[in-house]
Amino acid sequence: MPDIDVELQMGSSLTSVLDDVHHPAGISYSWGRRAEGSRTDPAAASLVLLNPGGKYSNRSPTSPAYGRLGRNAPLRLTHGGANVALVVPPDSIGRASTPDVAALDIVGDIDVRADLTPSQWGGTTASDGWEVMGKWGIIGQQSWFVRMQDDGRIVFSWSTNGVTGTSVTSNQEVPFAPGERGAIRVTLDVDNGASGWTVTYYTASTIAGPWTQLGAVDTGFGVTSIFNSTADLQVGDIGALDHEQIAREYHAIEVRSGIAGTVVANPVFTALTSGTTSWSDAAGRSWSAATGLITSRRVRAVLEAADMTPQWTSDFDVKLAFQAAGILRRLGRGAKPLDSTLRRSLPTLGASGPVAYWPMEDGSDATRAASAVVGVPHLRVADFDFASETSCAGAASLPKIGQAATMHAAIPPYTSATNAYMVAMMYSLEALPASKSGLLSIQTTGTGRGLVVSFTSTQMVCDVYGTGGTLLASQAFTPASPVGAGVWRRMELAASWDGVNIVVTFGIVNDAGVHDTLTFTVAGTPGIVTDIDTGFGSLLSGMALGHLVVYPEISPTNWGGADVGYSGEEAGARLLRLCTEEGIPVSIADGPGLHTAMGPQRPGKLLDLFDEIETADGGILAEDRTRLGLVYRTRASLYSQAPRVTIPYGQLVAPLEQTDDDRYTRNDRTAARVNGSSARAVLTSGPLSTAPPPAGVGLYDDSTTLNVADDEQLPNRASWLLHLGTWDEARYPKIRILLHKYPALIPALSALRSGDVIRITDLPAWLPPGPVDLLVEGGEDQFKTFEWILTLACSPAGPWNVGVLNDATFGRWDTAGSTLVSGVNATATSLSVASTGKVWSPIAADWPFNILVGGEVMTVTAVSGSTSPQTLTVTRSVNGIVKAQSASASVGLATPMILAL
Repeated sequence: MPDIDVELQMGSSLTSVLDDVHHPAGISYSWGRRAEGSRTDPAAASLVLLNPGGKYSNRSPTSPAYGRLGRNAPLRLTHGGANVALVVPPDSIGRASTPDVAALDIVGDIDVRADLTPSQWGGTTASDGWEVMGKWGIIGQQSWFVRMQDDGRIVFSWSTNGVTGTSVTSNQEVPFAPGERGAIRVTLDVDNGASGWTVTYYTASTIAGPWTQLGAVDTGFGVTSIFNSTADLQVGDIGALDHEQIAREYHAIEVRSGIAGTVVANPVFTALTSGTTSWSDAAGRSWSAATGLITSRRVRAVLEAADMTPQWTSDFDVKLAFQAAGILRRLGRGAKPLDSTLRRSLPTLGASGPVAYWPMEDGSDATRAASAVVGVPHLRVADFDFASETSCAGAASLPKIGQAATMHAAIPPYTSATNAYMVAMMYSLEALPASKSGLLSIQTTGTGRGLVVSFTSTQMVCDVYGTGGTLLASQAFTPASPVGAGVWRRMELAASWDGVNIVVTFGIVNDAGVHDTLTFTVAGTPGIVTDIDTGFGSLLSGMALGHLVVYPEISPTNWGGADVGYSGEEAGARLLRLCTEEGIPVSIADGPGLHTAMGPQRPGKLLDLFDEIETADGGILAEDRTRLGLVYRTRASLYSQAPRVTIPYGQLVAPLEQTDDDRYTRNDRTAARVNGSSARAVLTSGPLSTAPPPAGVGLYDDSTTLNVADDEQLPNRASWLLHLGTWDEARYPKIRILLHKYPALIPALSALRSGDVIRITDLPAWLPPGPVDLLVEGGEDQFKTFEWILTLACSPAGPWNVGVLNDATFGRWDTAGSTLVSGVNATATSLSVASTGKVWSPIAADWPFNILVGGEVMTVTAVSGSTSPQTLTVTRSVNGIVKAQSASASVGLATPMILAL
């Protein structure tokens, strides 16, 4: 019987409602996206609760649910049957710990090992990684710790004095995919015999080994030591540190005094009983963990109860139908477009935000610019043509000015804690004016009652006026590239007080965030800004401008790229920033060092902006099953994965549905950049080429618009899309497994996430020979009293098996073309092969390798000759195909190298 539980939030706590589930209806739960779908659908679950007497009727005042069961109440599905582990949940502190004892006071060589399954090994986080384990307390009690860095590299830190530390990082990433179990190991030799220390890194599939060294060792000059602290040994989130709280499962850890030395701590979490909160390990350490952390239960889904519909046929048959959904449903309902990046960012900068701000993103019929700060009046303008300029990457439509343009506004009194101010404005001007022309004029309560920033034919000028219009100072300089067709710059005017003088800084900031400014002083005090009072020079006619902002300080000089719409931002970083701004939990798993640079973020609905990221990068955005949040797997994290689970054909629900149609065939692909250029890739030869049948399949063309940073990215994008659209393999879109019949599969299959790879073996004779590797895109669970049926939505994993340097399978180049010189029977083990261009390697170190001839996989065990034709010694029928091969049959690698995007 499936060990499933359903919990519903009633008031402030989750309450099990399993006893009231209407079992004939069961529970259905769908997640992820359809096979080769373009967008993840919101997760959905449906169930029916028995509702006698209105037990769950939240609108009935006599119901126990009244006032406690609201719309979108969290609903959680959990199941048993998984392996026992120390399960550290996301977004909350989770750890196992053992107190300091003499055996843990290692001051010399140390060897630490951890066997775990994290939701991500490398990723994009706000705190550059996550903690694995350590003995690291408050300042003064710091010994050592291990953590994973965002780039997937191991970091080891230790202190010699309990206060300051040394950190070293492996020069290679760990070889594990997101959510894959793996073991890491770090050793510190405090005295390497060469007047220094050495740190070495290792990986293995489990803590049992064998261990493989990861990259190069780190060495340092001078013998070192580890401080003898009183801190606990902690596994999971370390209390004195503040890195990302990602979800992870620990299976075992070891700490050894000395390299491969005496074991001083070795909890094996998989050997514990689910629910354990305290225990002793084989080394004698006493451990403790919070209730629920040592468990065989796993969260299957966290959803929101979006629809609760009463059903009844009589007083004795009252039910409540629940429809629960993932967070994407709510995010997509009635969502208005997000404002421009400047409009969203500027109110958040500085210690207290701006005292005045006019975005000027008003409609074409506007006569005044609305204030974005409550209590500040409109900006009164003349000769402004609103919504006439759209080229500013960080803004919506902005105005252009005419020859008689002016702008005026009074700023309500405010207090400046720093006795300073800054006024900034975006502008775009094609060329400098022939003579001095005012760009901005402000009035203050300070000694410099009026400040005017102007352009001349060659320079930028700031004039400071005192009471009565007396000119107190005039300073000019020549900024680099202040103007240009389609060029946007930020003008800044700032003033602070050094105790005697006003320190004035003015100038421009370019699209790379580089400040080109001049600073000078004027005797007196700066005061506060009281008015914007600008009469633009007539020679500035046609200039576009917007986002005029006044801060009561000079610190918000770094706008973080908001003025260029964060153009060039990596895909994962954009998703993290958007989710942070919107308060959405997100986990982002990266691949090894490959990131997509995005184009500017324009105003748009949140889910559309998510789609831009997913489409430009080519990864998978899905809902987090363990919380109301999102997970994203970058394109690179999908590359060349080992199968997460292998399933024999006999354990599937028959029939295994195969499709072999043209639904996803695209052999002429154009990749276009938003507001940019385009590139095209066409397959002109081969079975799925544009050639007419039977040489090809004819033309299947399409165009995809990508919000990438540069046109240079487009040719490779078009080629990758062509690769995906011409992958010649039958599809198996649905895989069904009866988990109640094969419960041994539950731990592995229940842990599958969108983007993982599964392998189907032992296929029947009427199907192409296996194994078949499939990429999991989504799935559906059906729970009933005696059933747990899992249906996985899948697509071919083959297109994602890209070249891996020095890999025996994915690291080989194919020949330009090889054929059999003469035919062979079904058992011949010697082939005469002619090659075009490069020949097969005659070097013994390069053997064995697999080739494909007429659908038959053969293993080459020797190559004779270094020129064409060559003799290949082979083992036949590796994939079970037994057949004679004819002369001129094509010979190629069974797994040819595919270059990654």
